[in-house]
Amino acid sequence: MSRTILCFGEALIDFHSEGGDAFGFPRSFVPYAGGAPANVAVAVARQGGAAAFAGMLGKDLFGDFLLDSLRRAGVNTHSVARTAEANTALAFVSLDAHGERSFSFYRPPSADLLFRPEHFHADTFRDLAVFHVCSNSMTDAALAETTREGMRRARAAGALVSFDLNLRPALWPHDTDPRAAVWPALHLADVVKLSAEEFAWLAVDGEEAALEQLWQGHARLLVVTDGSQSLRWFHPDADGELPVYAVPAVDTTAAGDAFVGGLLCQLGKLSGGAASLDHLVAELPRLHATLRFAAACGALTVTRQGSFTAMPDEAEVYSFMETYA
Repeated sequence: MSRTILCFGEALIDFHSEGGDAFGFPRSFVPYAGGAPANVAVAVARQGGAAAFAGMLGKDLFGDFLLDSLRRAGVNTHSVARTAEANTALAFVSLDAHGERSFSFYRPPSADLLFRPEHFHADTFRDLAVFHVCSNSMTDAALAETTREGMRRARAAGALVSFDLNLRPALWPHDTDPRAAVWPALHLADVVKLSAEEFAWLAVDGEEAALEQLWQGHARLLVVTDGSQSLRWFHPDADGELPVYAVPAVDTTAAGDAFVGGLLCQLGKLSGGAASLDHLVAELPRLHATLRFAAACGALTVTRQGSFTAMPDEAEVYSFMETYA
């Protein structure tokens, strides 16, 4: 039986704008199930992986919708908690003419911020291949410590730990520098995914200094994506660049999450924990095939609207790769 890829953090409702009035304002907003780590869990499930999600949902209509959407996608929700103390988070999404998205968040307060270490079950970290988080669960001090505690427990259980920065500045308090909260998590991760913009934001003293700081932790693989431009990968002893797929974009909302889901599905098949990343980098054709698969997942997703609903299955990804070979 496949070991589980567990994604932790927020699940929320993405309200996508549709139509427009004479003044350019949307006529309506359509709800889609979303949230970065929840998207990754669905991406894994769509690829046939054993996916699970851990997080807190409100005891409201939106929480019901998200829980049902996760289950319908094939995601294990055993580690989902519910609360009546806050509502489920919402985000309103606007797309420009090129499919690039912008967000307006209704968070905090929201239910996902209330998850604490005691909400993890005794068996949450059993038989894990990968534990995945992003920085959206670090905007609140108590939740940030819960996230790091989850990363530590997963590592102790022998799982790979994955971190996607997925920076959303609007979610952070105005008087807070997110870097102070992000670096401890980066040091707990084996696999790190950044966008090119996030890498530039993180590398305030230059890329070499940022990489040197990253390698002081557990990280063995950093992947930096840049839309349709070539991605870059880094290992303490090697680095490289790889072309990806250029496709017309309809909606870029969940492209990075689809990339991560595809990547984690491939990495979850490896054995040997973090050491397996060193072996993967030593076999460049295998590493490149892994990254190209993840890139194909991301490219396919931008051709569709939505988040959960945009995730491709494995057959679609391989067919796409053959078409664009």
